[in-house]
Amino acid sequence: MIRLHHAPQTRSMRTLWLLHELGLDFEVVERPFDKSLRAPDYLALSPAGRVPSLEIDGEILFETGAIAEYLCERFPEAGLGVAPGDEGRADWLIWLHFAETLSQHAAALTQQHIMLYEDAMRSPVVMKLEAARLGKCYAALEARLEGRDHLAAGRATAADIGVAQAIYMARHFAPIEDFPRLAAWYARMTARPAFAASLPGEGARLYAKDFYPAWEG
Repeated sequence: MIRLHHAPQTRSMRTLWLLHELGLDFEVVERPFDKSLRAPDYLALSPAGRVPSLEIDGEILFETGAIAEYLCERFPEAGLGVAPGDEGRADWLIWLHFAETLSQHAAALTQQHIMLYEDAMRSPVVMKLEAARLGKCYAALEARLEGRDHLAAGRATAADIGVAQAIYMARHFAPIEDFPRLAAWYARMTARPAFAASLPGEGARLYAKDFYPAWEG
């Protein structure tokens, strides 16, 4: 039995996409992105009150990087991981976890634009700084993709899935069009059926708008 606890358009979308890519049978428990994640029943699954958490055959996992590593090792036949000792393992791990580097900046901007309802609570400095940091991440990916179709191992892996999902979130705050290799790679990744399957249903979006420009104050 595999059960994913998921809130649309959050980091848990990364795990949802990976599960679809792996072709597994699983159940989704859709959670609101609110204080109910701090309820005792959910804290038993994710002690920091975050999504995702994943129940799989009696195990409970949280943290998207750990979940991705576990699933790739558990289901190696899908070819989405790189096994310990195999060539390219270090690169795969680096870019797999780079998704979280991107996500921390996107999460800071989500807080500024979505979770803080009063203008007085928001910081134009933080907004501009975090958007600029996303740009630095984009530049790193642009350099990595020179002469490559994928981030590691010469094929699409969980590293591409994780980073592409992080870009999906980050694009709400910082466009990628000035990075042509990144934009082309992102278009290829998001053309995959498993990406479409992980998108939110009607009325389930966290982001009401496709793009949130930095607030000028």
